[in-house]
Order: sequence, then structure tokens, then C-alpha cells
Amino acid sequence: MPGRTTRLVPLGDTHTFTPDAARPVRVRARSMPADTHFEPHRHPWAQLAYCATGTVRVRVLAGEQGPGETTYILPPSRAVWIAPGEMHCIDVLEAAEFRTLYLHADVTPPGWRGSRMIVVSPLLRELVQALDLAPRPEREALLIRLVLDEIAHADPQKLAVPMPHAQHGDKRLRAVCEAVLRQPSARTTLAGWAADVGASERTIARLFRDQLGTSYQQWRQQAALAHALPLLARGASVAQAAAATGYASESAFSAMFKAAMGQPPSSVQGR
Repeated sequence: MPGRTTRLVPLGDTHTFTPDAARPVRVRARSMPADTHFEPHRHPWAQLAYCATGTVRVRVLAGEQGPGETTYILPPSRAVWIAPGEMHCIDVLEAAEFRTLYLHADVTPPGWRGSRMIVVSPLLRELVQALDLAPRPEREALLIRLVLDEIAHADPQKLAVPMPHAQHGDKRLRAVCEAVLRQPSARTTLAGWAADVGASERTIARLFRDQLGTSYQQWRQQAALAHALPLLARGASVAQAAAATGYASESAFSAMFKAAMGQPPSSVQGR
């Protein structure tokens, strides 16, 4: 965005927070200004990333031959689980109180593979805060057990936005996806986006199915939800969220939101 600069942040001393068998969950709390960026990196432990306030974007990147990357936009009520060894990077979209849980690979919940978004319950939020206060060892062990149980039973949230592989994916498809994410309020049709990248609507529609396993309409809906949720969590009106995500009316946006999330947009306002 013109006039804004990106602040690159080194990972710092992660050894201080490295989890082990004796202390399988470690908490790292940091205050991050807007436009902070963490370069792509990976580590042998799992990570749960969320912010107590503010909004961050987490991108879980693809391997050399794997599927494309996945983008998550997180308000305070959501967190992303990043599996051990997954390459990822983080952008702070608005000033955030960033919370990172480093978790030993052995405590990964059964059946969890790859990244996922979960709902941060009020209990989990309080447990993380208590764990960050460096409690005595006996209390820390109890808090860790509760944190792990709360994570394992957290409600999943299907708000991931898949992206084509940066190296092996079709560059025209990636350009369309990036354009939509940059301009979520645009009401440009698929034909319009396709023309912008020099392809036919049929070609881009086929690439969405072949490379992302979804239709453009389904992908566009996921992108809209990912942008709307942080807005609603900050207290934006439903009408404002609808306009910001390219919906012509509040009722159309509300119907889409309820069909996808199982609840009206008003249910997440101010959370």
C-alpha cells in the first residue's frame, strides 16, 4: 500500500522458548506494530499463532512438489495451528498483541496433519495468559495439560484461502487470486479478472478446479469470509463488512455468511 513500509522482524532467540518433553508447551508474547513481517521459516515443533488484539495474516507455504500455500487472516477469536516442519510466514495487518505457543511435536492432537484454523475459546485465552506469567513448575504442568486439552477439543474453522504453488502453479491463476485478496471489495467478475491476466474465463475456471480443487465462486466466498471476520470482530457493521467484501447488499452477505458459518454475522461482532 502506498506510503506504508514493511518492518522485517528477525525470529530472535527461539532457543529460549524451545519446547521439550518436560515442558511441551512454551508461550511467547510480543507487541507487534502494523506492517511487521516475519520472513518464511520452519521449526521442528508445532506452533499455535493468534493475537490477543489486532489482526495478523499467516501464510503456510508449499513444499517443492506439494500443493500451493494457504492463507489465514486471524482476528483475536481465531488461531492457526502450524504443524512441525511446515514453512510459514506472518504479516501483521494491524497492531497486534501477538501470542505464539510452541508445542513439542509429541503433543500434536491425534489425527492432526498440516495446518488448520481453530476457534480460541475464552478458557484457552485465559490459560495462555496464565502460562505466560511463568507460574511455578507444579502449576505450569497443570496449565499445560489444560491448554493441550482445550486445543485438542477446539472447534475447527474452515476459513483457509488456498493459493496456487508459487513455483509450480499457473502464474495467471496466482495473479487472479492475489488481485482478489488485494481488492476484496471489488465486484469484478471472473471474466474481468481473466481478461486482466490475458486468459479466458473458461481457462481460469478450469485452473481453479485443477489446481485448487474448488470453483472460483467457492474460493471467492472463502476469501470474503477471511476478510469479513476480522472486520466484524473489531465491531464493524454488517453493512460495512458486506461493502468491504464486494457484496451488493447486506442481506446477500448475511445469507452467504450464515450458510457458510452456521450463524449470522452479528454473532461474531465485537469478539
